[in-house]
Amino acid sequence: MPWRRRRNRVSALEGGREEEAPPKAAAVPSALLTSPQQTEAAAERILLRGIFEIGRDSCDVVLSERALRWRPIQPERPAGDSQYDLLCKEEFIELKDIFSVKLKRRWSVKQPRSGTLLGITLFICLKKEQNKLKNSTLDLINLSEDHCDIWFRQFKKILAGFPNRPKSLKILLNPQSHKKEATQVYYQKVEPLLKLAGIKTDVTVMEYEGHALSLLKECELQGFDGVVCVGGDGSASEVAHALLLRAQKNAGMETDRILIPVRAQLPLGLIPAGSTNVLAHSLHGVPHVITATLHIIMGHIELVDVCTFSTAGKLLRFGFSAMFGFGGRTLALAEKYRWMSPNQRRDFAVVKALAKLKAEDCEISFLPFNSSDDVQERRAQGSPKSDCNDQWQMIQGQFLNVSIMAIPCLCSVAPRGLAPNTRLNNGSMALIIARNTSRPEFIKHLKRYASVKNQFNFPFVETYTVEEVKVHPRNNTGVYDPEEEEDETASENCFPWNVDGDLMEVASEVHIRLHPRLISLYGGSMEEINDSKVTRETI
Repeated sequence: MPWRRRRNRVSALEGGREEEAPPKAAAVPSALLTSPQQTEAAAERILLRGIFEIGRDSCDVVLSERALRWRPIQPERPAGDSQYDLLCKEEFIELKDIFSVKLKRRWSVKQPRSGTLLGITLFICLKKEQNKLKNSTLDLINLSEDHCDIWFRQFKKILAGFPNRPKSLKILLNPQSHKKEATQVYYQKVEPLLKLAGIKTDVTVMEYEGHALSLLKECELQGFDGVVCVGGDGSASEVAHALLLRAQKNAGMETDRILIPVRAQLPLGLIPAGSTNVLAHSLHGVPHVITATLHIIMGHIELVDVCTFSTAGKLLRFGFSAMFGFGGRTLALAEKYRWMSPNQRRDFAVVKALAKLKAEDCEISFLPFNSSDDVQERRAQGSPKSDCNDQWQMIQGQFLNVSIMAIPCLCSVAPRGLAPNTRLNNGSMALIIARNTSRPEFIKHLKRYASVKNQFNFPFVETYTVEEVKVHPRNNTGVYDPEEEEDETASENCFPWNVDGDLMEVASEVHIRLHPRLISLYGGSMEEINDSKVTRETI
């Protein structure tokens, strides 16, 4: 029986008010039941031992260096009684899954100041299905003030010893994200959990496009442990770009021409509150607000690869993924209809871009990914990627779409990802090219992203694993009759790019270079969550 079937409403805030005392304690969730790790219990140093009521049972509770374990206290019965052995089975939680501890009190009119102590409440991060996390509670009931105070102080000391967990966060909130719901998402779902974990916050509302960039350029970040963006992909990408630009400036680098950038100094948390949440979805495996918040609270850190986009040697921006051709034109069309709802705008732009499907005459050069240890070690030490020993390849022709992605790019229309074979930090990018073909065939290719079939199993689709890419459009005429309706998707002499959901217009060649593990994001990789390793060790 899960804990949340308990119907009492008790304030667990230390020194706070409680609305009602619990008539009965709740049962312990199955997620905390016995596991093979019990065999390691004997080797752990015991910190405290005592008796608490957990659920409906009085339990012998042991706090060790790594876990809290308990076993119901039962009357002696004959040896070999299988039912008795089952009832006395030991249960446990790992201390790294606890994110807050509060004294539990019952308040009444007769005791307006102190209240009656009931015990201790532990707030725990638990795994659910499909990469989701949830917060839950465990009540340790004991009416002794001295007994609870000793345990409470020990739990506080343990929680203070997790170095990755933030104590103060800078929050950047985009109130316009997804039907203006981001504000409600933050104050109703995110902020209560951050307060419960004792994390101090400073909230800035982003008032215009580029606000985060100008703010983080000069903002004092000395007292913060991390930055959190509440919004969609556009907001998240802008904040990541701003943090990386600031890191280059602090390192004394010229921000217009960056060959080997330095890592961002603060980790970034992403709360999915936009119409598209590709970055958060790829990071957590699911676009779930509570999951993203708990990853931040628990201090789960993931180092993620980042791309630089430059033209004529000048840096345009940092980013995680880009689309040129159909993907860029679709976004350019959608931007012209901002008055529509996000879903209507997206669907309308896709239909219109398909109706005016147009191939781009391009020359694409790329540097294939080299996984050899000596090359990777040289590049990890800061050596430039492109040198005389690297073997560039070049293809040219008419292309309907070109995608360059350093992350899997999971989203609602592509549950397995636009680049399913890419990982967050494997040191490579996916280059996916769709050559010119008929409209029906291209539509079949797009529909495959939403199915379990291989979206790349078409003769006109090519995929490469690369480290650098140069996309050089050779003209702006395409394959359509120039007397057709005027092109709405690009400014004069510029080509539209979709970079992390932001429109970037460039007139000439764009050079995309991958930089491994350049930014720290609060989150757990899909592989890690699926392997039941919720909490990361310190990097």
